Amino acid sequence: METNYLRSFLLVVESGSMSEAARRLGLTPAAVAQQMRALERELHASLLARSGRTVQPTEAGHKLVGRARALLREWGDIQAWVGKEQTGGELVLGTINTALHSLLPDILARFVRAHPGVRVVLRSGTTAALYQAVQKSELDAAVCLYPPFTLTKTFGWALLRQEPLVLLAPHRLAGRDPHELLRTEPLIRYDRSLGGGKQADRYMRAAGITAQERFELSSLLAIAMMVSQGLGVALVPDIDSPLLAGQRVARIALPLDTEARQFGVLWLRTSPRLTLILGLVQSANAVMALRRSRKQ
Repeated sequence: METNYLRSFLLVVESGSMSEAARRLGLTPAAVAQQMRALERELHASLLARSGRTVQPTEAGHKLVGRARALLREWGDIQAWVGKEQTGGELVLGTINTALHSLLPDILARFVRAHPGVRVVLRSGTTAALYQAVQKSELDAAVCLYPPFTLTKTFGWALLRQEPLVLLAPHRLAGRDPHELLRTEPLIRYDRSLGGGKQADRYMRAAGITAQERFELSSLLAIAMMVSQGLGVALVPDIDSPLLAGQRVARIALPLDTEARQFGVLWLRTSPRLTLILGLVQSANAVMALRRSRKQ
């Protein structure tokens, strides 16, 4: 079986179109269709069904999707193991959205310079979902928050940054008392199903603050943009993102002690891609050291 045919099949399923898959692969739609027919003949099953201009996997196609991904990853491991692709392979990396908007682009830029042959697959999710995926070996590693429980020794953890809560307020309100602002200004609340949102909720309860809630959402970047537009104030983790630099937002320290959320890299110590994971951690630590030196 041609492993490239499996890659083409997964791309057709992902894009829902043979034409789009062909465009991404640099092939003609006819060539991709021929690959799909060859794959169906070899497996003795119909894998794709047309629905208008799109294609959808059949029941047999759905069965193949998960096994095909696992097979391709295993094949990549075999290639690396026998030395045909010593600097290559694939790293499936989970990430929370905050990381995508802050540290991860710089970390990946350094990582791919050190490992130019590696293909990195990014999958976003909540910390809880990413932890479970790492535990099941569905992800090689995750850039996420430390879970709300103690990790067992089977996991590796590299702390990159601690992020205390701060109050984001429109620039014109800089210098005002943060508790007064929380009581009097509309609140743009960070999603309470997320770790940072739960921390903010606990802080306001401890301070005896009843806020005037206006919005609740999960994107810290969107929250900062809404604060910049004067739509309210927000109690959020103090993330380090260049995307916030252009916003007219004041970061106001809080008078009470706050629990800082811990932000880092999580992985299984028994992972077959441990060398690549440790390379990623090394890149992450280098990026964090550079950022700290710039602030001194």
